[in-house]
Amino acid sequence: MKMKNFVFYFALHSAFGNLPSANILRLGNENEKLRFLFCIALGFWYICTMNVAILLAGGSGSRLGAGLPKQFLRVAGKTILEHTIEAFDSHPLIDEVAIVSRADYMSEVRRLLESGAYTKVRRLLPGGRERYDSSLAALAAYTSDDDCLLFHDAVRPMVSHRIISDCLDALSRYDAVGVGAPTTDTILQVDGEGCISAIPPRATLRNAQTPQGFRRRVIRRAYDLALADPAFTTTDDCGVVHRYLPEVPVYVVEGDPTNIKVTYPSDLQVLEALLTARRDGRNK
Repeated sequence: MKMKNFVFYFALHSAFGNLPSANILRLGNENEKLRFLFCIALGFWYICTMNVAILLAGGSGSRLGAGLPKQFLRVAGKTILEHTIEAFDSHPLIDEVAIVSRADYMSEVRRLLESGAYTKVRRLLPGGRERYDSSLAALAAYTSDDDCLLFHDAVRPMVSHRIISDCLDALSRYDAVGVGAPTTDTILQVDGEGCISAIPPRATLRNAQTPQGFRRRVIRRAYDLALADPAFTTTDDCGVVHRYLPEVPVYVVEGDPTNIKVTYPSDLQVLEALLTARRDGRNK
């Protein structure tokens, strides 16, 4: 909110700064009037919109085989979910954090939040059977169409402030934003017989990451169209916009190879090393 207050006061200063109070209603020309009205509208619009991080923590972690949803596994002294919350809670441009959890693990999330260390977590929402059910739960909870919603996998705790900032900056120019890291391997496209049918140039390929950001009105409209399609299936919010709102460009922010998603047991060792290195770097 400090950043929003700054922008709001800047807008007011731009509107009123050089105008004596007695002359506010006697603006000299049309340009001054338009400038005054624009700055006031900008200030009020900005403080009425929010940047909300939606942490999708409804996964079961079945591929990890740990007997516990992977977001609750402890790595480098904290649960994976706690590391992810910290990344967004500490970002100056994030106004609010919401967590979407499996209904049977909401009490566990509440326990993690009891310390009061996270000042921006405002909502804990129950998810559903499919990943998109979690996205729909967030869309039902936030109803302002101009809000910027960042949907993020709760098991990607290495997301950086740079990536978050770049997503929010891109949302000032685009209505839909994804994150992608350049592909380093050659990708083979095969046909039904398992034979190579195409080898796409690597320069055009990205490995998808999160967060994925949207103006609320855009992702809501895309899901409205998707849910009316009997053949609808997806595991990706950007994919919903790309398929059902093809006229809306989805800008791709540059990701980072360290922004990994914990999926397999070997990922836990990699994550431990990354989190430890980041912690040691901060303590230097």
